[in-house]
Amino acid sequence: MRKQRGLSLVAGAVFAFLFIPLIIITITAFGEKPTIQFPITGLTFSWFAAVFENQSFIDSFLLSLEISLLATLLALAVGIPAAYALTRQAVKGRNWIKSFFLSPTIIPGVVVGYSLFQFIVIRLQVPIFQGLLLGHFLISIPYIIRVVGSSLEQLDFSIEEVAWTLGSTKVKAFTSIVLPNISSSIFAAFMLAFINSFNNIPVSQFLSGPGISLLPTTLMNYIEYNYDPIVSALSVLLMLGTIILMFLIEKTLGLAKVV
Repeated sequence: MRKQRGLSLVAGAVFAFLFIPLIIITITAFGEKPTIQFPITGLTFSWFAAVFENQSFIDSFLLSLEISLLATLLALAVGIPAAYALTRQAVKGRNWIKSFFLSPTIIPGVVVGYSLFQFIVIRLQVPIFQGLLLGHFLISIPYIIRVVGSSLEQLDFSIEEVAWTLGSTKVKAFTSIVLPNISSSIFAAFMLAFINSFNNIPVSQFLSGPGISLLPTTLMNYIEYNYDPIVSALSVLLMLGTIILMFLIEKTLGLAKVV
């Protein structure tokens, strides 16, 4: 009983540590004062309107959406066949290759961002948009390989072999047998990679350039010179968007199927 109470207290403390700052941010978004204050005095929705009036926020949000979506789709196109090959084939040095693909999640984000800056911008002199897309692709692919690879390791490949014996080509068996059986893990990998790409700061910071800035970078630059509740309002809108997205996933697929 004491152990259960202790675990409950620890769990409660962890949840409080995670949710109290979010609650405070939400409350400060409705304050009337021109600076972020808690507790607030008065109630207003004007800061939410100010978010949509700030063109830099709108442009950077749309660009972040475009980069994250394209990078995640490219990561899926490369990561799914790579995960299949690493799982299905007796590739020499398979464990080393897996470790290599997962290295962007192990190395600190600042180091990854600076390394990509030196390679993509300085060495290759890739244009800013293409550089951002390449950088976000590289940080997204580990999530695809890890999640999809874990699902493939639990898949009974005998069903694919049966399809071969019945005359199906390997490509058709892969698309009609393997992919449908790992569709939930593909969706989960897409969500993890997309959210990580959208919220990434180090890579976005190092690879951004004049006139091209993703939302995290724009938000960081804004906070450097401003301390008004528009930042809290934008944070609340992003949290609300995430909640709506998870609600739609639960109603359509069920969260249990994508985790």
